[in-house]
Amino acid sequence: MPVYKYKAIDKNKKKYRGAMNAANEQELQEKLRADNKFLTEFTLVDNKKRAKRLRSDHLADYALNMSKLMAAGVTMVRAIDIVAEDEATPEKERVIYRDLLKIVKQGRPLSAAMNEQGDTFPSLFISMIRSAESSGGMEETMAQMADYYAKEYRLNQKIKSAMTYPKILTVMIIGVVAVIVGFVIPQFKPLFDGMGELPWATKVLLGVSSFVGKKWYLVLFAGAVIFLILKIVFSIPAVHVWKDKMEVHLPVMGKLRKVVYTARFARTLASLYSAGMPILNCLSIARSTIGNSYIEKQFDDVIASISAGETLNAAISRVDGFTKKLTSTIMVGEETGSLNTMLVSIADQMDYDSEIATQKMVTMLEPMMIVIMAVIVGFIMIAVITPIYGSYQTIAQGKG
Repeated sequence: MPVYKYKAIDKNKKKYRGAMNAANEQELQEKLRADNKFLTEFTLVDNKKRAKRLRSDHLADYALNMSKLMAAGVTMVRAIDIVAEDEATPEKERVIYRDLLKIVKQGRPLSAAMNEQGDTFPSLFISMIRSAESSGGMEETMAQMADYYAKEYRLNQKIKSAMTYPKILTVMIIGVVAVIVGFVIPQFKPLFDGMGELPWATKVLLGVSSFVGKKWYLVLFAGAVIFLILKIVFSIPAVHVWKDKMEVHLPVMGKLRKVVYTARFARTLASLYSAGMPILNCLSIARSTIGNSYIEKQFDDVIASISAGETLNAAISRVDGFTKKLTSTIMVGEETGSLNTMLVSIADQMDYDSEIATQKMVTMLEPMMIVIMAVIVGFIMIAVITPIYGSYQTIAQGKG
């Protein structure tokens, strides 16, 4: 039986952690609840398979194909077989789907087969399938997951596409500075050596150029060391949480990042809750999709508060990192008894808002990068031109 490492909390907000045998996440939840504890985080630790997680677009394709086949009356076993043997299916995924088919043919549920694939399928997908196995409507759930992961993929692609230009500008800045400092400036050194007192900017530029030209390997080594140090430092949980906290409190960028994080949470919560899953289970899974450790950590208190009888709206309102629109919508849903509908509505709205926020972030980054490039190039030009112009003035005054 699989072993799960877990973190839990009781009604008094006392935290627990440990390891427990359970067939799946649902059984883990039930075992902890029987001990008056509520699951906040879990990790499967004894699964031998460590396959790479499928990309969002591949998950969407798989779910969509399964949904269409089952809606057409094809059995689940036959549907999995058809998808596995499809010519468009990559070989690595074909192996995964064949393994799913083998396990399902043994009489075990699809969710258990997915769970045995290690990290291949996200916990959200597995939980939704498990819920569908209990309540029925597998083809509808597959269609819902296809739509969910298609939206996630589109958003991620838009973010990557939007960040392409700033990345190109960054490479250009580094390249231009490297060429100027390493090759252009040394050509002016004989000219500067024949001059008198040089401006401080020229001295700095010549010093940097000389160091880079002679000790370029030290520059590369220092850059690599700094990168590794920063990577190690930011991998420390406390530092990582602090970094994520600073991210949502930046003057302008922070507000835009909040929209993106709220959209991810709302979309996941809407999918899970609409499938009939208990709200505590929904929150335990939805928190892991946010992508910000600072916000995710606050859900220990959220889960404890709701388990103690507090409303979802009141508990979520104290989370630092979400937009107010989310709590307002949840409040309306709880008051009118249409929380399911309101969650779906806010998820759709936040998806649109997150796309707009991404565009705004890039719109702000582009001029910032151009300004940085202009400042660096401008400083170099001033450092080079100032002493030359000064020498011309001296010559002109001597002739006069």
